[in-house]
Amino acid sequence: MAFREQDRHRFMDLTAPEYAYMFGFLQADGHLAKGALSVELGLRDAAILRAFVELTPYRSRITERTRSTDFAATHTSVTWTLYALEARTKLNALGLPYGRKSGTIAPPRAEFSRHDYVRGLIDGDGSVGFTGKGHPFLSLTTASTAIAAYVCDYGAETTGVERTVRRNARDGMYNVLWTNEAAQRLAAALYYPDCLALDRKRTAAQSVAAWARPAGMRAAYTPRRWSPDEDRVLLSINSPTAAAEALGRTTQSCHLRLWRLRTGQVPLPA
Repeated sequence: MAFREQDRHRFMDLTAPEYAYMFGFLQADGHLAKGALSVELGLRDAAILRAFVELTPYRSRITERTRSTDFAATHTSVTWTLYALEARTKLNALGLPYGRKSGTIAPPRAEFSRHDYVRGLIDGDGSVGFTGKGHPFLSLTTASTAIAAYVCDYGAETTGVERTVRRNARDGMYNVLWTNEAAQRLAAALYYPDCLALDRKRTAAQSVAAWARPAGMRAAYTPRRWSPDEDRVLLSINSPTAAAEALGRTTQSCHLRLWRLRTGQVPLPA
């Protein structure tokens, strides 16, 4: 049932799971222009756009078009368009930039439901499934340093496995990847029962959850997590190179950790 006119004050309350998810998805796949917000997806994902219509207490519409692309002779897509200035202003205030946004998006500027927000990012710019060798994985590709750092931290807290990433030389993107049991734990936390999600990624997450490590397959290495004492040493030395030698860690790991501490991505040690 569509929201009533008087329910507009609830729109984009990011403590609500469905809005946290929707906002993450819009940061990944939406385009906010001066006149409208739009999201274009393949026809197979039309259901999520219909869900967005139901969640939006403003007039919006879904249109469909079929055209030829470099990948298919005929490709049908669906586009959800929202024109209301009040809605666009609220989205922008929460952290959805106008125009090109891939490198500038960051976690919302308000309290939000973390699992649902990250699931929205993954549904928009990530992948869930199996490698060519049959190993489960969950990944996110992003141009945003803030998003890459946040998702790395979320993944470390959820799975116990840290990821240190840097832009790849080919296209300058960050590729954050979890595999095997870490991917299972992350998929289970994100794609919980009855959550709002793309149907195909929910199905993939369920398959990942059902995977069992083959007999004889070597257990994966789990990087050690940062302790408050190590954070204090890193901050006091204030040099990734010197701290790496003192802590027995890589310079890259120390550099990323120091950046996260300085920018508030992780809390300062007490």
